[in-house]
Amino acid sequence: MQAVVVEKRPVPRGVKTSEQLIALGASTGGTEAIREFLVGMPVDCPGIAIVQHMPENFTRMFAERLNGLCRITVKEAEHNDPILPGHAYIAPGGKHLWVKRDEGQLLAKLSTEPPMNLHRPSVDFLFLSAAKFVGADAIGVIMTGMGRDGAAGMLEMKKAGAWNIAQDEATSVIFGMPREAIEAGAVNEVAPLNKLRDKALARVTKKETTR
Repeated sequence: MQAVVVEKRPVPRGVKTSEQLIALGASTGGTEAIREFLVGMPVDCPGIAIVQHMPENFTRMFAERLNGLCRITVKEAEHNDPILPGHAYIAPGGKHLWVKRDEGQLLAKLSTEPPMNLHRPSVDFLFLSAAKFVGADAIGVIMTGMGRDGAAGMLEMKKAGAWNIAQDEATSVIFGMPREAIEAGAVNEVAPLNKLRDKALARVTKKETTR
């Protein structure tokens, strides 16, 4: 199969991007879990990067649906999107989403590198970049899903100082991905779906008061 060419959009300079990042990964059952997490998210929240295992073409519709339900702006990520507060960026089907600090700006990047853990987009691909470029300014969230995608990257996030939250078994459609992250020692706290947003925002508040 021919690789998808990622559009080479120029890096926008002079845009004030989010200082912190919420990096979120999900698979089976994740579309409704992500909806619940994002609906009610305040407009001054940190930028949010999301990997949901989903085929091409469906991710844009998913982002558009969420954008109509949320107070924040939700969009399918494009290469070199500045990650802004009050915005969520969903990985396009068939492309990895990762983040990078570039001259102080936090940017979304897309990649057509081979699948990781059989997935493209891969949660690990996003989480590993958050560990490398965002470190202690990142909050990791892992939700319902089959398999182990995200566990290794979340562990690297924790080692880099990030605070990581996993969805609990009772509210997960499939507890595979959260369980793998917990068993890897990558998770700081476990919470039901209806508490994940508040738990993440509590870490944002705590971080800002110590700056």
